[in-house]
Amino acid sequence: MTIQTAKCIDLHAHVRLAATDGAAGQHGPEQGVDERGQPWYRVGNYKIVGVKHKNSPFTDPDLRIQRMDAAHIDFQVVSPSPLTYFHHIDAASAVAFCRKFNDALAELVRRYPGRLAGFASLPMQAPEAAADELERAVSELGLWGAATGTEFAGEPLHSPAFDKLYDTFVRLDVPLCLHPAPAGIDGPPGDPALKRFDLDVIVGFAAQETIAVSTLIFGGVMERHPKLDVWISHGGGAAVFSAGRLAQAGRKRPWATESMKKDGAFEAML
Repeated sequence: MTIQTAKCIDLHAHVRLAATDGAAGQHGPEQGVDERGQPWYRVGNYKIVGVKHKNSPFTDPDLRIQRMDAAHIDFQVVSPSPLTYFHHIDAASAVAFCRKFNDALAELVRRYPGRLAGFASLPMQAPEAAADELERAVSELGLWGAATGTEFAGEPLHSPAFDKLYDTFVRLDVPLCLHPAPAGIDGPPGDPALKRFDLDVIVGFAAQETIAVSTLIFGGVMERHPKLDVWISHGGGAAVFSAGRLAQAGRKRPWATESMKKDGAFEAML
């Protein structure tokens, strides 16, 4: 099977690679089993207990292919787990992790060329290094683009510091996939109300995605890089449902650019 003949393609699938254990130094990732026999997984100060990683489709590619077959998925593009974006740790550790992850991911997808492709991990707290790693991941390793979070240490999504990175995406003609990470994994804890009822994932992800879409447009990224191909997870959060309200803000707010004030300008960039 090839991507050209695939009828069902899954673009939103995360992978955990054992080769990256400890690749971010003191930040992990690390896994084990507690005294009750419960599996645990640690990233920085964030620890999950009771979620199976080892011997699951998340980590075992043969089990992944079996699960894909059962779900009638012909082809899958795998990307880093949001737990391991590492966008708020020191830059050197992030760069080391991303290189290790991308090398291991390239090796994995080469073993299943008719079923899997991969999105690279990028050290977004270091924009220059992120651009260099994207170049290496696509041009040397054969990955199909990159997947990142929506918030980073240092610079916001619309910062001109990322212009070189965005230009690299355009030049290589590969997509940038944005996917939120739960607040507090390796960055700010976020709104404490989101810790109730798992709302950080259920509601917080949609909020982060809506903010990311709005930031890319209001912050001028899509004007500066009109050919940038951006994929937003989970349907872009509430951006489509809020399009009218966001468009009105683009026309009326004092920070709006002249091009944003035109009727239909916001909607055209969605």
